[in-house]
Amino acid sequence: MIEFTFWDILRNLLLAARWTVLLSLVSFAGGGIVGLIVMFMRISPNKAVAIIAKGYIELFQGTPLLMQLFLAFFGIALLGFTVPAWLAAGLALILWTAAFLAEIWRGCVEAIAKGQWEASASLGMGRLQQMRYVILPQAMRIAVPPTVGFSVQVVKGTALTSIIGFVELTKAGTAVTNATFQPFLVYGLVALIYFALCWPLSKSSQILERKLNVAHKNH
Repeated sequence: MIEFTFWDILRNLLLAARWTVLLSLVSFAGGGIVGLIVMFMRISPNKAVAIIAKGYIELFQGTPLLMQLFLAFFGIALLGFTVPAWLAAGLALILWTAAFLAEIWRGCVEAIAKGQWEASASLGMGRLQQMRYVILPQAMRIAVPPTVGFSVQVVKGTALTSIIGFVELTKAGTAVTNATFQPFLVYGLVALIYFALCWPLSKSSQILERKLNVAHKNH
């Protein structure tokens, strides 16, 4: 029987954590791009476009991420395409992240006073100009804390991708446990690594929220 030292276990988990971080970054960046498009559709004056965006958001917010991962991995395979686990994981997480970010950002845009729209319209600005020069700069200040806070959920969401065979931190933890027969130690380390990834993001969100609230009150 091969014996594993503490450092062997930790090293393997940290190597796997790289994929957790990479998948989180890809999901958040891709979800941000798609989410921005969906957000613009959601606040569009065109009712049909707004309804489509609303349906997309409700679909991905109202169904479990685990089911979305299964559909991305097995559903596309049923069409005759070979889907690598990393591609299915990235696609599902991007679409899931986009739904939540779109709704967060929509709320921030709609939190801007109606007078800002009216004032910019009186200057002869079109809707895109209003969004670019007046509304979005103000909405971004409001959006930063909840956006950073949601990134914690994205990191934790990557743990579910182990179910379709993507080897990230949780999947590596299971493999190391099967090899070492030390579940308490291994999963304890897995939890600590997740905490090390998520706590700074959560704390940053709280600090940003306090700073922006103070700045708002001082105005």
